[in-house]
Amino acid sequence: MRVPIKILYQQAYGKYGIGAFNVFDAGQVHGVFRGASRSSAPVIIQLTPVARDYMNPEMLEGIISAAEKIYPDVTFTMHLDHGNFNHCLDAINSGNYNSIMIDASHESYDENIRITSEIVDLAHDKGIAVEAELGILSGVEDDLSIDEKHARYTDPRQAEEFVQRTNCDSLAVAVGTSHGAYKFSGGEGLQLNILRELQQRMPRFPFVLHGASAVPMEEVTRINKAGGKISEGAKGADDNELLQAIDYGVCKVNIATDMRLIWTRVHREFFLNSPELFDMVVPGRVYMNELETFVAKKCNFLKSGNRN
Repeated sequence: MRVPIKILYQQAYGKYGIGAFNVFDAGQVHGVFRGASRSSAPVIIQLTPVARDYMNPEMLEGIISAAEKIYPDVTFTMHLDHGNFNHCLDAINSGNYNSIMIDASHESYDENIRITSEIVDLAHDKGIAVEAELGILSGVEDDLSIDEKHARYTDPRQAEEFVQRTNCDSLAVAVGTSHGAYKFSGGEGLQLNILRELQQRMPRFPFVLHGASAVPMEEVTRINKAGGKISEGAKGADDNELLQAIDYGVCKVNIATDMRLIWTRVHREFFLNSPELFDMVVPGRVYMNELETFVAKKCNFLKSGNRN
């Protein structure tokens, strides 16, 4: 059952985080919906511009519409992740999205406000919520590639003004996470003091944490044993810090890297252990099952399990 993302935020605020999972194909859609059903947790299904280009928006949106019928017990909302102006405009006009993210964080502050405000006006006319971004995360994921020297934390005072001037519905904040598998290379972790000040300035306003995958060392080790070359320095979000972030108003927790690591591990081990096989259905079923288990565990960890 689709619901407006604002309802999910209102129900979650200060109590639990909502897993926002990036999907690229039918197998991932099945895995996420099955995991959400298993844990009785609400989820956010995210499509990136790269995913839309890879699979075709109409195809992906159709798969999600089919999943809505197959898994009627799952409460979810559909979200465009990291869209530019044209991506957002296309999503608004499609009539398939409950929420969109306009990412103008790489523009100047005033230009970010101008672009975000224009998208907010267009989206709100159609009943669509808007996530904006202030501050820049480092890392590599999809077509995003930002080195650490160009990353910057969100300024709480600026964020308060930004939200007031744009009327956006949620804000993605840069507080120490990064995209990809190599997070927290400096060992500093989440900047909880920034989140605390953000919440004090904007009580009950929902914040979004991008780059929140855990990057389990077990996955990295198994991938490398099966022929991979992922650095053992790969590190994700700390569990305790993530739970504290939820206390400070983080409602939406973006997960992508962990899903890719599971895919990589399943397929590397399959081809290593069964070199004579070539049927994609065999590792595909394993991946869907593994993803179901991962999503269910992640939702329970975020305390969103048994909320439907």
